[in-house]
Amino acid sequence: MTQPTDSERRKQRDASLHSLDEAIAEHLAESWRSGELQSAESFGKPLAEPEGWAQTPTEFRLPFKILKNAGAPPAEVELFHRRAALRAELAAVTSDDARLRLQRQLAELEQALALRLEGMRGSGNL
Repeated sequence: MTQPTDSERRKQRDASLHSLDEAIAEHLAESWRSGELQSAESFGKPLAEPEGWAQTPTEFRLPFKILKNAGAPPAEVELFHRRAALRAELAAVTSDDARLRLQRQLAELEQALALRLEGMRGSGNL
């Protein structure tokens, strides 16, 4: 018994993906015909933007989303969350000393984040 070649495996995979696409399309078409899609609360409205999406550099959005959905968010995502939290704290603080401390922390965090992202861009690890 011979093993399938790479070309045969690709053809099988492509056929199964095509079949899956067709099945999804058929389910969506049936939902549309039955009115199920139109009755959804979010029908016709833009999807909610995930937290931190706008602050994430464009070239990192898709790879980060894929990793997050796979349950393995990169460390940079946590840095983005920390940055957003520091910005919120900074906006709410009333004490000059606390403001200065938070500004310093935010500047250090943004520098570390910029260096990490630039390193990823330069090394091609994106």
